[in-house]
Amino acid sequence: MATTKFLILKQAKKLVMRMSTRKLAPGNRNIVGARATEARSSADMLQKDLLTHLQVSGVEISHPALSLLDGQKRPVSDIEFKALAKILNVDVRWLLGQI
Repeated sequence: MATTKFLILKQAKKLVMRMSTRKLAPGNRNIVGARATEARSSADMLQKDLLTHLQVSGVEISHPALSLLDGQKRPVSDIEFKALAKILNVDVRWLLGQI
């Protein structure tokens, strides 16, 4: 039993160590990125999961581009904006910070 707990804790530590934190301050290229990150985190969705959902829904976006979007370092297209709201199950007005 103790060995199982140890292995679970060891795996959890590895997972936390792999998660990266934002190294740069948020940008000012969009107002959607911070809210999209908030909604994604609330849904326990990793960035790579959101990337997969976006790509499956027809949005052509790379991992670096999504990272820049999250960090508010690049503008968001209307196609990306609409897909983000649908995938994250949030109102577009909420993504814009209006509600």
